[in-house]
Amino acid sequence: MMQNSAPSNYNATMHKFGAPQTIIRSYQHWSVLLRPAQVTLGALVLVAQEPAKAFSDLSVASFTELHEVTRHIELALTQAFHHDKINYLMLMMVDPDVHFHVLPRYAQPKSFAGMEFVDAGWPAMPSLSQINNTNTDINQQIMEHLRTYWP
Repeated sequence: MMQNSAPSNYNATMHKFGAPQTIIRSYQHWSVLLRPAQVTLGALVLVAQEPAKAFSDLSVASFTELHEVTRHIELALTQAFHHDKINYLMLMMVDPDVHFHVLPRYAQPKSFAGMEFVDAGWPAMPSLSQINNTNTDINQQIMEHLRTYWP
């Protein structure tokens, strides 16, 4: 179930990825944030709001809601940017809260807001060390563009 407002308590992972400014949509158990370092155009972070440090620690309600949230993410990214694939990375090596890096993948460079975005890892693993150098204004434009396509 979607919430109109962001959660009042942000976990450390949400803070690291710029919450509350980077939150695109909050749900009862999850928040979708724009990843400030745009590895690919529309890169997101999907963060569990429960205090879970292992995927298996999440509640059944969180797992159930995850289905709806991922469907919304995929619909919005498809309509907004026409990606070729989506990668969900759950690494949790540095940031221990349960979260996924959601990376739309592109075979060819994409243009947005007067900037060319390159998927440096295509067609292999995403290259998390090579980012597209956006700024706050461009990131805000990406967020607003995605929101217009959010179900």
